[in-house]
Amino acid sequence: MSDGSALVRVLSYNIRSMRDDTGALARVIRACNPDLVLIQEAPRFFRWRKKLARLARASDLVILTGGATAAGPAILCDLRTKVERTEDVLLPLTPGLHRRGFATAVVRLGGARLGVLSCHLSLHKEERYEQAGMLLDRLAGMGVDHAVAGGDLNEGPGGRTFTRLSDTLQDCWATAPEGGEHTWTRSEPHGRIDAIFATKGVEVLSCGVPLGHPGVAEADLMRATDHLPVLAALRVPAA
Repeated sequence: MSDGSALVRVLSYNIRSMRDDTGALARVIRACNPDLVLIQEAPRFFRWRKKLARLARASDLVILTGGATAAGPAILCDLRTKVERTEDVLLPLTPGLHRRGFATAVVRLGGARLGVLSCHLSLHKEERYEQAGMLLDRLAGMGVDHAVAGGDLNEGPGGRTFTRLSDTLQDCWATAPEGGEHTWTRSEPHGRIDAIFATKGVEVLSCGVPLGHPGVAEADLMRATDHLPVLAALRVPAA
C-alpha cells in the first residue's frame, strides 16, 4: 500500500493431524490464498516435520514455526512474509490433560510488522480460561504494535474464555462478518469455536468461513478435516 500498510490474509484451520483427505485440505488452503495459516492439530508424532512440510508444499507455502515443538499449533506462510523471529511455547501441563502450546512469530509484510500466534485451547474450562490469559500476556510481550491470534478455542462466543479474549482483542468475525459463521458442524449444536482475533490498531476487512469463496469446494471442506476454516482479510498499519 502507498501508506506502507499491508493487506494480510490469515487462515486459521484445525487440520486433525492430517488424518483425512490431505489433497482436499491443500486445495482449500490454496484457494484461500493466505499469507499466514494458523494451524491446529498439526502432526506431532512419527515423521511429523515431513508430513507438515508435505502439506506446506502442496499449499504453495512454507513452514514458519510450530508442530510437535508447540504441542500441535503451527504457522505456515507465503514467500512474501519476512520472518523476524519465532518461538514455540509449551504451556503448563495439568496432570491428566493434554499438553498445550502456542506457535508464535514476529513477521514483516510490506511495511507492516505483525505478531502472530496460533493456539488450541483446552477442553477443560478452567484450564482454558487460564490459557486465554497466557495468550494475552504473550501477545503483550511480543514487542509489536499489531498482532493477530487465532485457533481452536473449544468454546464459542459468550463463554468466559472467548469473552476474556474479545474484551481485549477484536473478534474479527464480529467486526466484519463475511461467509459462514459456524466452524463446527459435525454434531449438534453447530458452533463458532474457531476464531481469529486482532489487536485494536488492525483494520478488519472481512472474516468468516470461506463458504462460496472462489475455488473452495464444499466437498473439499467436508473431506479435509472435521473443522471448517476461518479466513480473515486484515489491513495492518505500517511499522
